[in-house]
Amino acid sequence: MKQFLKPSFKKVKILVAFLIIVTTANAQEIFTISGKVVDKQEGIPGAAILVKGTNTGTSTDFNGNFSLSLNKGDYTFIVSAASVLKEVNVKLNQNTTLTIDLSDSFVKLDEVLVSAVRVKTTSPVTHSNVSKEDLEKRNLGQDIPYLINQMPSVISSSDAGAGIGYTYLRVRGSDDTRINVTVNGFPMNNPESHGAFFINLGDLASSTENIQVQRGVGTSTNGSGAFGASLNLLTDAVSEKAYGEISSAIGSYNTYKNTVKFSTGLLNNHFEIAGRLSKIDSDGYVDRAFTDLKTYYLQGTYKDDNTLIKAITFGSKEYTYQAWYGLDKNQLEEDRRQNPYTYDNETDNYWQDHYQLHWNEVYNSDWSSNLAFNYTRGKGYFEQYKDEENAEDFNNLITDGSDVIVRRWLDNHFYAMNASLSYKSNPLDMIFGVSWNKYLGDHFGEVIWGSDLASVTNIRDRYYFSDASKQETSIFAKTTYKFNEKFTGFVDLQGRFINYETEGLTSKRKSLNIDESFDFFNPKLGLTYELNSNNNLYASFAIANREPNRDDFENGIDTHETLNDYELGWRYKSESIRINSNIYYMRYKNQLVLTGALDDVGAPIRATSGNSYRLGLEVDADIYLTKHINIKPNIAFSSNKNIDFVAEIDGNLKDLGNTDLSFSPDVILGNTITYQPLSNLQFSLLTKYVSKQYMSNLNSEISNSDVLNSYFVNDFNIVYTITPKSIFKEIKLTGLINNVFDEEYVDRGYYGYGPGYDYSGYFPQATRNFLVGATLKF
Repeated sequence: MKQFLKPSFKKVKILVAFLIIVTTANAQEIFTISGKVVDKQEGIPGAAILVKGTNTGTSTDFNGNFSLSLNKGDYTFIVSAASVLKEVNVKLNQNTTLTIDLSDSFVKLDEVLVSAVRVKTTSPVTHSNVSKEDLEKRNLGQDIPYLINQMPSVISSSDAGAGIGYTYLRVRGSDDTRINVTVNGFPMNNPESHGAFFINLGDLASSTENIQVQRGVGTSTNGSGAFGASLNLLTDAVSEKAYGEISSAIGSYNTYKNTVKFSTGLLNNHFEIAGRLSKIDSDGYVDRAFTDLKTYYLQGTYKDDNTLIKAITFGSKEYTYQAWYGLDKNQLEEDRRQNPYTYDNETDNYWQDHYQLHWNEVYNSDWSSNLAFNYTRGKGYFEQYKDEENAEDFNNLITDGSDVIVRRWLDNHFYAMNASLSYKSNPLDMIFGVSWNKYLGDHFGEVIWGSDLASVTNIRDRYYFSDASKQETSIFAKTTYKFNEKFTGFVDLQGRFINYETEGLTSKRKSLNIDESFDFFNPKLGLTYELNSNNNLYASFAIANREPNRDDFENGIDTHETLNDYELGWRYKSESIRINSNIYYMRYKNQLVLTGALDDVGAPIRATSGNSYRLGLEVDADIYLTKHINIKPNIAFSSNKNIDFVAEIDGNLKDLGNTDLSFSPDVILGNTITYQPLSNLQFSLLTKYVSKQYMSNLNSEISNSDVLNSYFVNDFNIVYTITPKSIFKEIKLTGLINNVFDEEYVDRGYYGYGPGYDYSGYFPQATRNFLVGATLKF
């Protein structure tokens, strides 16, 4: 704690520089357009107003008011709030005042679809939003963790080193098994492992309307509890007009991305069919760490003034060569691109398809509802070569000393239902909801070859099998009440009821028989105080509980975790500056922290740390320095500690005191500087700095092999838009140079220690590389 409260001189310099940048914003123009964005008569805070075809814009204050200065001319303004989108044409030849009413926008029906798991701009929940336009600037094949890498407290990584294939996400030091991910309100985390496998959502960014990231516990959501953040994606809204879109990208390491999209537009003012096909290939920065990914998205929609019914299916088929174990120190120094695997089909093969049906209904100005169903089918295996194995490890299907090739399978079904009812009438907003899901999954391993099979063995005989069933029901009630013009209260109550059963053998042929139930109560309280039209303050307290995952049970852990999350924030909005800042204190009981070690499939091993905490300061801003220059800096300082941590060293228990939590850097800094000399041309420099972090909780008590050094990486992005007079409506050319200054860095690794062994591994990330693409819209 003291170490955090007395930051180093280097940290102070970074913070001072950040504050200087924030306070130097200045803009001067000729005419002013001002007004209010409303939903009927109620002002909408945080609505974005963008001058079409440019990087110029602003957002509404906490009462829905806005002001923007521009040169004389004809403009089209794109006004958006969540999934509501409206275009307004203005002839600006004098100071102009407008009232923009979004209540007549049919796209608003899409909001109902995710309203149960999202928060509004003024809510006392720390969050950030990413628009479709922001995603499009960098969507050249890299996965979602890389597309949101510039958000506060976010770190992304990949096995293959270049952001395609198996990619990973950390927020506030928590990995993606502790980040709740939903698409249209349905959980994407595997119910057993809790992992969010973004490779199974390949190129979903091309069919995403917007993303909201809530840091900390956030609001109640569906699926496993958020212990670092929750990430909610809303897929494409209904398109009123027909369109077609072809986009292609090529880049380093034989990377190719080809996407085709279409929409029929509204047929007979009620029906729309839209879809996408994508193919992504990359050899990877790491030798032979290739990715072959095929994905699709299809939606059929019926809408009228008050009803929106959507049938959606999306899925992927992935084929990747493994780079799960990274490199040891000597291999890293010898050739950081090498891959220790030698078997030519050491690959992961997985198919996943999602089917969703949503019915959104707006009954009147006060009441709306959502009823939705989901079915997910997943099936796949990874193939692995093992040499000189013991017969008993493979159910005596081989003889002792035989080489063997195995396939380890997952075969699962996931059923889910969400229902919510919303009431909104000033000063009261309420949402009531229920979510139910059931997961059925088989785990089994097959022997597909052996240098010396037992005489009774047939190819594809199974050497282990276990089945699993997990059922969860959650209910919640969320209430926002505006006491007066200054104070707004927020209460969110959730109950989660879980049962998990599995029976059979693990891949190591150890018995795993579990029948555990968990009943959790997760309350959340918050208060927002509006100082004036430009400033508000918020404070919140939230409790979250989460159950162990399958690997935890295998390692003998059956205790649930509890998190108390305290958040205190300040938000500022003006014509040219937006600032969000917050202090958080996350206190854990029985937190399952990464030991640093990996299991035999490259999955991190966790252990209970007892009491621990994360204390941090986050600041992010959006500043228009001039008409042509925009900067978006963010910075996070944090102290992440195990309290009175005890570990077994050399056979003896040793009290190490307060140690740093693994994979939790003290400083994460990001910045995007955008220069737009022309309305259709922009250049952006994206910067990311991550300070030193430990790969274990021992803080180099054994050796310094558990340290990941700090790194500083810059990317350069170019977007040029052409508006032809015929054939195409728009041609967008995009270029991305990653790691411009050719840094050799490692952002992820592992460390293991025990009697007679001390090992570490590192995942090298790509040096300078590029991606270029073109999107043709018609």
